[in-house]
This record gives sequence, structure tokens and C-alpha cells, in this order.
Amino acid sequence: MAQILVRGLQPQVVARLKARASAHRRSLESEVRLILESAAAFTAEEARRVVAGWQRQLAGRKLSDSCELLREDRRR
Repeated sequence: MAQILVRGLQPQVVARLKARASAHRRSLESEVRLILESAAAFTAEEARRVVAGWQRQLAGRKLSDSCELLREDRRR
């Protein structure tokens, strides 16, 4: 397996990664590996195809205005 060394990370970034790993009950290494694998899952072209598929699937549907729903919820 390949290894990557990342230098110069801000302490706040490392702290957030540790908190995220803890919340998911994973080691820091496992959490970072999962983030990297997820980020590398699609090429830009593959991502465009996925988006185009969703756009075709949702075309013509009337979607609710989420801003108005949020405003209503905040008024409660």
C-alpha cells in the first residue's frame, strides 16, 4: 500500500479531523483514509455524468422552496 505524508496542516484542521474520527468511532488514520477515498471516488467527468443523470431524473418536477420552509420553521 502507498503512503502519503502531509506536512504543514494547521492544528485546527488536525483537531477537527480528530473530533470527526472520534464521533465516527474511528482512528484518525482511518478517518483520513475514508475522506481521501471518498474524495477520489469520482473523476470530474464521472461526477458530471452523475449530476446529469440526477438532472434528467428531476427534470420537470416541482420542488418546494426550502428557503420558505426554513423561514417557517424558524418562526416556531
